[in-house]
Amino acid sequence: MSNPKYIADSLSIPLSGVDAVVSLLDDGNTIPFISRYRKEATGGLDEEQIRNISEELTRLRALDERRTTILKSIQNQGKLTPGLEKEIKFTNSRADLEDLYQPYKPKRKTRASSARDKGLEPLAKLILGQKQAPAPLEEIAGPYINDQVPTVEDAWQGARDIAAETISDHPRIRQHLRKKALQNSLISTARKKGGEDQRQVYQDYYQFEIQSNRIRPHQTLAINRAEEQGILTVKLSLLDKFWEPLMRNQFSPDPASPFSAELKLCIADAASRLLLPAIFRDVRRTLTEKAEDRALQIFSKNLRALLLQPPLAGYTIMGLDPGYRTGCKVAVVDPTGKVLDTGTIFPVPPRSQVEQARNYLIKNIQKRKISLIVIGNGTASRETELFVADVIKNLEGVNYLITSEAGASVYSASKLAGRELPDMDVTFRGAVSIARRVQDPLAELVKIDPQSLGVGMYQHDVNQTKLKEKLAQVVESVVNQVGVEINTASPSLLSFISGIGPGLAKRIVAYRDKSGNFMNRENLQDIPGMGEKTYQQAAGFLRVREGDNPLDSTAIHPESYFAAEQVINQAGIDLNEKPQSKQSALVRLSEKNTAEDLAASLKIGVPTLVDIFKQLVQPGRDPREDLPKPFLRKDVLTEKDLVEGMELQGTVQNVVEFGAFIDLGVKNAGLLHRSKIPAGVDLNLGDIIRVTIQQVDLERGRISLGWAGS
Repeated sequence: MSNPKYIADSLSIPLSGVDAVVSLLDDGNTIPFISRYRKEATGGLDEEQIRNISEELTRLRALDERRTTILKSIQNQGKLTPGLEKEIKFTNSRADLEDLYQPYKPKRKTRASSARDKGLEPLAKLILGQKQAPAPLEEIAGPYINDQVPTVEDAWQGARDIAAETISDHPRIRQHLRKKALQNSLISTARKKGGEDQRQVYQDYYQFEIQSNRIRPHQTLAINRAEEQGILTVKLSLLDKFWEPLMRNQFSPDPASPFSAELKLCIADAASRLLLPAIFRDVRRTLTEKAEDRALQIFSKNLRALLLQPPLAGYTIMGLDPGYRTGCKVAVVDPTGKVLDTGTIFPVPPRSQVEQARNYLIKNIQKRKISLIVIGNGTASRETELFVADVIKNLEGVNYLITSEAGASVYSASKLAGRELPDMDVTFRGAVSIARRVQDPLAELVKIDPQSLGVGMYQHDVNQTKLKEKLAQVVESVVNQVGVEINTASPSLLSFISGIGPGLAKRIVAYRDKSGNFMNRENLQDIPGMGEKTYQQAAGFLRVREGDNPLDSTAIHPESYFAAEQVINQAGIDLNEKPQSKQSALVRLSEKNTAEDLAASLKIGVPTLVDIFKQLVQPGRDPREDLPKPFLRKDVLTEKDLVEGMELQGTVQNVVEFGAFIDLGVKNAGLLHRSKIPAGVDLNLGDIIRVTIQQVDLERGRISLGWAGS
């Protein structure tokens, strides 16, 4: 049965922490709130640990519901023994639970059920019992011969069908064989006759064999996709030595019994027709689930890094959404994201109006004091980059960068874009999004469905419900980690704040539009729908930077304001002082009291005291400020310029199971294989690293990289 002790043991987390998290979750608290503001209760568990507890709790409670259904079903059949009930109640594995239910599960019409309907089960029991026959087999079958069972062989065949299903349904056999198959089955793939793979994407799998416990997650997903596309056939096999002894241990043929040969036939039939195909389906399902879980981890990591890219504040930016026939859409935005100008240029074929486009860019750069040009990485991106680099090469203080335009077209056509940019043609909205996502990636990217952001390979091959849930969790986590300025945040951004959904987010913005800026966090309680619990969950993640109370600009929760004010008074600090001065004052305060004594005097825990100290030194510090800024470029590099041994600086564009793709400023990203990444190095999207060129295949557009200095 589901219980905190099992969760604590399986996740290696103290039981007290699990108990606290379960209680807090059941009381309606959000994971970001528990992680940030209930550290004393949880023992300082981080957000990932709390989320793992939540997910395991959800799994076990769903298992309990299934357990109850199964117990009721078996009880209604009159077959529930005390031993079986105990086994069912104490298993925490869905597969084991279903194995225990298998013999009692109502089945569709099978050969065995048909034989049972014909009254042949007593013959099957004789085969399985392996006792001495009271008469020759022909005589034993005689009473069962009728219109439905015309011959002796038909009678024994029906009996064998029942016995084979009984063997196949045996819980212990299924459990042990599944473990053996997960370790030792052989996966073989071959190119399917007539399967089209013009680009030979799946060439590695045309004749491929691997043991199931050695296959990597990306291989599983690639094979699944190729099979779905009709390119590959996939087969699993298992040597007899891995399954036959298991079955004979439970159902052992007795050489002295006349039913021995019948049982051997039943075992072989159960294995080949029923059990192995079912177990192989389980193996593939398990491998797929593991591969999907790994893919979801990578997608989540990439999305987190994408959302946590540091803002490029203070720039007036020109966003370019490249295109051939329809031209390159241009949008200029000021440092606040306000649109100053839009237009269309045709610097690339088929029109190639290079001089007109050049004049347009230079005029706008000078007029608007543009210091950064951002180019979307889609169609015609490379040609547009060459054009831009040529235009700005002699312009002082103007750089460019390439950014992912994934999701820009989705945003352009969305209702949200229509509300935000109502008087703008859809074709220009993408350029605005491209510019704004560099100014403040988080604020802009939350407007787009995470599944449209291109966060990894095979994202369309995994369970889409799981993907959506996982990516939504990442967005929620990042938004609450960074915090939101309530007087400027969009409804999209606010909707991810702890306790606030889309409906309340819209009401907050409507209230702000009608009543003016919020002057303090307490004003939030005037909004319809902002009850006491919601306010508690949300307040600490919302900032009021120019309001009545300086503490409202920090991550300190209002419930801790009294303690924070006491610390300020005792330390004699002013929140407007420089961080070094405040740090020194707090150090002096700490020298007078132990953390435990000071926390006790303030009636808070030490973790909360530590967080208060941090926030007083650097109020509302944006964690994105500590991350590397995007790499700005002035000139352009081509793949023909790359030579073996060359060392370059590149930006991690994508992290996948087998390595990382690195943007070098050329048309195609280079692959840094996982074997080339030093042990202990954990790459994230947006990281700037130095790599060496190992091989360039111009024809296939592939660049192999090594780690610089290794």
